[in-house]
Amino acid sequence: MRDPARNVLPFSENPEKGRPGSRPSGDKVDDKDPRDEAAVAADIVRRIAEGDVTAEEELFERYRRGLLRLLRHLGAQPDLAEDLLQHTLCTALKRLRGEGLAEPERLAGFLCHTARNLYFNDRRKTVRRQTWSDSGELAQAVAPSPSQLDSILRDELAAKVRRLIEELPIERDRQVLRRFYLLGEPKERICADLGLDSLDFNRVLSRARKRFKDLFES
Repeated sequence: MRDPARNVLPFSENPEKGRPGSRPSGDKVDDKDPRDEAAVAADIVRRIAEGDVTAEEELFERYRRGLLRLLRHLGAQPDLAEDLLQHTLCTALKRLRGEGLAEPERLAGFLCHTARNLYFNDRRKTVRRQTWSDSGELAQAVAPSPSQLDSILRDELAAKVRRLIEELPIERDRQVLRRFYLLGEPKERICADLGLDSLDFNRVLSRARKRFKDLFES
């Protein structure tokens, strides 16, 4: 699957040179040779480590537009993109003021990686909150619609659901959740195998979902 960050992070402050989806014109703010970006980035990193406040301001001005464009491209709404931008820059400044970067010339890549991680972490939290919003919460977690998650997050969440079901201490809970949600077996067949009537099944399923939810959120 194509990396959504590839060729989408044009850090240039010239809006005519940074259209989403186009090849970045180099991580720059002017028309100098894009190879100068490595030297500029390394200089910003060095000055921030030395406590230069103007370097921190330059970091923000130089990279904010490209980071916003990346976050919007990934799917963040405007308000969320602004929040994640601030979080990205605060995280970066904390790192640069402290341990710094092993490869300071790759500052743009570090910022891009940080922004992407923060966005996907936010998506995971959103999915976790939404998973239990109705009676179909477990089925939603196993097979979410394409609009909720990209394929990576779908696979990750489904794998976690399967693993946690197997960790439930009560065998009947595991059977009901596995067969009803993961295998899609009809309620009538499960009731016949487990000696349950319809009302008993609903009660068992409700209790099993609650135990699963507690384990999922722990």
